[in-house]
Amino acid sequence: MSQALEADARLDAGRRARTRSNVLRPVLMLGGVLVIAVGAGAMWLNGGRIVSVDDSYIGAAKLSVATDVSGIVASVNVKEGQKVQAGDVLFKLDDRPFRIAVDGARADLAQTVLDVAAMKRDYQRMLHAAKASEAQVSSDQANFDRYANLVRGGSVTRADYDDARFKLAADQQQVEMLKVQSEVQLAKLAGNADIDPTATPVYQRAEARLDEAQRELDHTVVKAPFPGVVTQVEILQPGQYLAAASPAFALVSSANVWAEGNPKETELTFVKPGDKVDVTVDTYPGQVWKGEVESISPASGSAFSVLPAQNTSGNWVKVVQRIPLRVRIEHRDNAPDLRDGMSVLLNIDTGHVRSLHDLF
Repeated sequence: MSQALEADARLDAGRRARTRSNVLRPVLMLGGVLVIAVGAGAMWLNGGRIVSVDDSYIGAAKLSVATDVSGIVASVNVKEGQKVQAGDVLFKLDDRPFRIAVDGARADLAQTVLDVAAMKRDYQRMLHAAKASEAQVSSDQANFDRYANLVRGGSVTRADYDDARFKLAADQQQVEMLKVQSEVQLAKLAGNADIDPTATPVYQRAEARLDEAQRELDHTVVKAPFPGVVTQVEILQPGQYLAAASPAFALVSSANVWAEGNPKETELTFVKPGDKVDVTVDTYPGQVWKGEVESISPASGSAFSVLPAQNTSGNWVKVVQRIPLRVRIEHRDNAPDLRDGMSVLLNIDTGHVRSLHDLF
């Protein structure tokens, strides 16, 4: 009897366990799906704020160092990879020809002052000569009038009368010529007989030549326009002739450094200038630089290509375009050096928050 009761008890327990299992199975299945759906929805609502751009590189201001005068390289004052500050001397040209040119231009300027003084005196001489000629004309006129009266009475010959007439005409022409000459000389003095030599055009032209000679002399010493690192210095050697505007070597800025990204056009929906950016550099794992979006290109990268796509050719295939953007990187003290061309990852915080409305 006891064995039968125990068997019934075991059967009841099995039935209760199966009943619980049948009830829990759908609950757990539905609950798991619900949890996954809720988790996925939460992730979707909280996502979409950060845009990651891995097609990005470090950019820096670069300069091919050159000067606008030609000459022999006298010295190279930097070495490969040397850091320089703005105003540091990079190299010098032989300045002897330029110093000679400056001395010549300075002498020409001094001679110009003397020439202007001589022109002012010559103008006064012409005025005095004109007055003397006018006095001679007055004397000639009196003689001519006297001869005109005497020739009628036969007291003087016709030849003497004609000589007096021709002499009067010649002296009158002399007066007109001297007046014209004085006017020309006055015009050279800018219409002012007492003009300051420094105000005359000839002086200003000579002064300009001196300034140009001095400028060329100054440009024989080439200085760094901004702080950076020099490279390819071995291209330039002392004794080498360097033509004007010929690149000597390169200078890469260490202050004006940024990051250039090329995100897909579909990733730029909510990206805007001023968005905060975390910049990580492949060369320095674990290091993070702060920055912000400085600008977004007004055209895609392909728009600037030498051979842009011909979308009207009949075999067009839609391709997602990439839009360049620039990120300004904040300077960090004691941070590793960022070099032009390094690969970086940009994580742009757009500040965008999704809502259920975005699903519909």
